[in-house]
Amino acid sequence: MKAVIETGGKQYYVEEGTILYIEKLDAAAGDKVKFDKVLMANGICGMPTLKGASVEGEVVKNGKGKKIIVYKYNQKKNYRRKQGHRQPYTKVEIKKIVVK
Repeated sequence: MKAVIETGGKQYYVEEGTILYIEKLDAAAGDKVKFDKVLMANGICGMPTLKGASVEGEVVKNGKGKKIIVYKYNQKKNYRRKQGHRQPYTKVEIKKIVVK
């Protein structure tokens, strides 16, 4: 069974066993999470979501992504700003897709 879910303002195409790196959730490793915003499952589209459908998963870990460098620069004005950023994420494994 396949589904499209929405979390953290993004959409993800998932199947059972899929590993996702999503925006940070307030859950510890080993916790169960449930996604209720199911946009599509088994080729059936919701308007905008499917009623009674959900996707269940388990949090594997929380972490931070690779560092990216944000560099601002204006030539001839002696303006230089360097800043690093690491985006926090939650790694989730999809366990079950439920459609009623």
